[in-house]
Amino acid sequence: MSEQRAPSAPTGASWWAAVGAVLWKDLLLESRTREIVTPILVFSLLVIVIFSFVLDPSPRLIESVAPGALWVAFTFAGMLGLNRAFALEKERGGMEGLLLSPVGRALLYFGKMLGAFLFMLLVEIIMLPAFSAVFNLPLVEPGLWLVIVLATFGFATVGTAFAAMAVNTRAREILLPVLFFPVAAPVIIAAAEATRAVYAGDSFADYSNWIGLIAAFDVIFAVVAAATFEFIVNE
Repeated sequence: MSEQRAPSAPTGASWWAAVGAVLWKDLLLESRTREIVTPILVFSLLVIVIFSFVLDPSPRLIESVAPGALWVAFTFAGMLGLNRAFALEKERGGMEGLLLSPVGRALLYFGKMLGAFLFMLLVEIIMLPAFSAVFNLPLVEPGLWLVIVLATFGFATVGTAFAAMAVNTRAREILLPVLFFPVAAPVIIAAAEATRAVYAGDSFADYSNWIGLIAAFDVIFAVVAAATFEFIVNE
């Protein structure tokens, strides 16, 4: 009677090879189907256009409200992408193939999480010029791009774990937001506050505490989600 071998501990090169293989699979699948990037890009642009019509275009109001509109668009659009990240695997039988692969579950998590991160970041890079043009706000702000990268990474760390948890339920479209929003609320609030400070012309020291909060969130949830991913996907 043969025994199933547990995946051996990865070395640095094999770690990156395993994560890169999962990431490359997701990128290749998305390049062929465009079932993640296209819907979230359209949704994001639609939210920005709607906000541009309902807001009074006075500079003071735009400066205070536009950061919230930006992160509402990013958050809900990211939710659409996260819902599809594991749904495609489930619908096409790819989930079983991933779980049978001889790599640790933490590596599968990092591969899927980086894929979600890159998809969301790509959409944000495309839509941010449109946002800047609609609200007449500066586009080239290093502090803004730092906030976007860190907050998007935080969304991906939490959202990937919860998307894997919700994919095996019938009401995954409802369950994922219910799980995601309470946990991700700190990073959403911090991102909106830091973005407001950037557009207000504050110095980095004035919003560095928000940056620190987002960075701490990223590290903690990346470690926790990777450590618990085996229990999540085996349920």
